[in-house]
Amino acid sequence: MNPTHPIRAEVPCRACLSGEDLDWLGGGRSVSLALGLMTTVEAGPGPAPGNGPEDGWQREVWAFLRERLPGLAPRPPAVTVRSQAPAASGLSSSTARIVALFRAFTDYAVRGERVPDATITRWAYAFEFAVFNGGGMDHLAVVEGGALLLDGRERGLPAVRDRLDLPGEWRVVVVDSGTRKDTRHHIRDVRAQLASGDPALAAYRAAADAASGRVWAALRGRDLAALGAAMSDAHAAMRDHQRMSTPLLEELRALALASAGLPLKLSGAGGGGALVGVCRADELERTAARLTGALRVAHPGARVVPATAAPGVRREPEAVAAGGQRKGS
Repeated sequence: MNPTHPIRAEVPCRACLSGEDLDWLGGGRSVSLALGLMTTVEAGPGPAPGNGPEDGWQREVWAFLRERLPGLAPRPPAVTVRSQAPAASGLSSSTARIVALFRAFTDYAVRGERVPDATITRWAYAFEFAVFNGGGMDHLAVVEGGALLLDGRERGLPAVRDRLDLPGEWRVVVVDSGTRKDTRHHIRDVRAQLASGDPALAAYRAAADAASGRVWAALRGRDLAALGAAMSDAHAAMRDHQRMSTPLLEELRALALASAGLPLKLSGAGGGGALVGVCRADELERTAARLTGALRVAHPGARVVPATAAPGVRREPEAVAAGGQRKGS
C-alpha cells in the first residue's frame, strides 16, 4: 500500500576542497565536504499525473529502481523538489537531487525495511556513471556527510581513506559567480588525456594529490590558515595545469582576498560556478558583509552564500539477505 502522506528525503550538496577528477583518475587523493545547503524531495502521495509534465531524472531513476525492486508501479509517484544550492555551480546539486530521488522513491516503495545508505550510494553512482562516465566522490559525499579523504579509482566508487567533521567553530563561505559551469565535454577530454599519457594531466595529478594531503592535515589539525593555503594550492593546480578557472573566477578570488582576507578555491571542474572558502564562525557575518559589499560594486551578478558543514552520518550496516548476499548488490 502506498503512503497517504509525502515521503521526504533531504540530501546535502558538497564542496570539493581539493582533487577534482582524482576520484576517477585513480592513484590520487581528493577531499570532499558536505554542505548544509539541502536538496529536498517529497514523493507522493499518489502517482504523478498521467497528462502532466514529467521530469526526466524522476522517470529514469524510477525505471532504474523498477529493474531492482519488484512490484513498482509503471509510473513514479508525484514529486516536489526544492534546492538551496545554486544550480550548475560545481557543488553537486544534480547528484544531490538524484540521491534524494533514490532515497525518497525507495522509502515510498519499500515498506517495513529501509534500503541501506550504502546501496543508495552504489545505485546512484551506477545511474550517473552510465550517463556521465565520471567518478563517485559526489555520491559518497552527499550520502555520508562530513569531510572525506578519498583514494580515487578509475572505475567504481573511490575508497574512503579517512573521515571527520569540520570543526564546529568554522563556517563555509560560498561565492556563486553567477556563471554556470559547463562540463559537458570535460570528463571526455580528461579521459583522452589519461589514455594518451598527457604530461599536463600527470603534473596536475601530482600537484592536486599533494594539495589534498595538506588540506586533510589542516582539517585534522584544526589549522585554518594552513587550510586556506592548501586550498589555494589545490586551486592553482586546477588553473595552471588543467585550465579549469576563468578570468572572472580569478577576479573574484582576488577581490575576496583583498576585501575580506578570505582564500577561495573553485569547486568542481570549472568554467564557472562557485568558489568556496572557510572562515571562523565568529567572523562569518563580517566576512560575508565585506565580500557582499565588494561584489555589489565590481560583480553584481555574483552572490555570497554562507553555509554550515553537514555533519557525517552514522554508518549503517548492510542488510544481509538469506544465503549471505548483501541486499542491493
